[in-house]
Amino acid sequence: MALDLALLKKLSEVAGIPGWEDRVREVVGQALKGLVDEVRTDALGNLIAHKSGPGPKVMVAAHMDEIGFYVKHVDQKGFLRVQNVGGFDPRNLFARAVTVHTSQGDLPGLLNPGGKPIHISTPEERSKIPTVAQFFVDLGLSAKEVAKRVQVGDPVTLRQEAGMLGDLFTGKAMDDRASVFVLLEALKRLKGKKIKYDLYAVFTAQEEVGLRGALTSAFHIEPEIGIALDVTLAVDTPDSEAHEAVTQLGQGVGIKVMDSASISDRGLVQQFVQLARKKKIAHQMEVLPLGGTDAGAIQRSRTGVPSITLSIPTRYIHTVTEAVHKDDLEATVQLLTAYLQG
Repeated sequence: MALDLALLKKLSEVAGIPGWEDRVREVVGQALKGLVDEVRTDALGNLIAHKSGPGPKVMVAAHMDEIGFYVKHVDQKGFLRVQNVGGFDPRNLFARAVTVHTSQGDLPGLLNPGGKPIHISTPEERSKIPTVAQFFVDLGLSAKEVAKRVQVGDPVTLRQEAGMLGDLFTGKAMDDRASVFVLLEALKRLKGKKIKYDLYAVFTAQEEVGLRGALTSAFHIEPEIGIALDVTLAVDTPDSEAHEAVTQLGQGVGIKVMDSASISDRGLVQQFVQLARKKKIAHQMEVLPLGGTDAGAIQRSRTGVPSITLSIPTRYIHTVTEAVHKDDLEATVQLLTAYLQG
């Protein structure tokens, strides 16, 4: 079954920052029709899909939210100041197109830092990297019109068209819509087939601000096994040292050993490695020095849950040009599907 990259494009381009995942949840809900036995949304906004099987109970989590902003101030000239939700490197924010989502509709805007244009700035001024707090949004509207249409608390998302670039698929929010996509594609391949586990596919909320959705949903589901799906660093570009790469694009699904939020269950790591070898699925081992996934929340739920992360190697993480390799997407779908079929 070929990957439905049109669905990945839709998932990438839809807006959904932490606490405001409604539009993503709608796209996922439509894609889930006919694939599972039950779908519900919990109080935090997690979308929980259940496909019944004999057990044990497995929770597979992929987060819906993307890094973004909330409006925190509207000044007298009509410029907006924003509060980031999720981690940004300010160097990646210069002159970016954004969308401000208001109660009266979406407004296009431009995100820029304060300061002088290059033509009239000194070398010292040009070398300074602004903080997120120094950036503002220009809506191109009068202060009076902005005051009518925008209020503090409106979400702001980066805007970027997604699509293929050679063998790569690139766009915003591959972290973690690529994993949402993988989970949906796995469910498509399991349609009408018996599975070994009692499966809870959870599309979680607010991962980027503390793994919150995975924690609450795991507490309710009480899984016996936890699997997080997320992206990981592929630092395989020029001027990067080999030992810094973490993973490489095109070399297969990452089987995580550890990150700063979780250490994967040793038995699950061995099981996934053996399965990948048996099925001849391209894979690579991953040790991530900093960062975490929903596995960090699942494994801490109640009395503890054996958990692991399957990772999609990704270049340029936390930018609007995050890039994943189509072969790595396929390998991740294959390994997850094979595991759930037993």
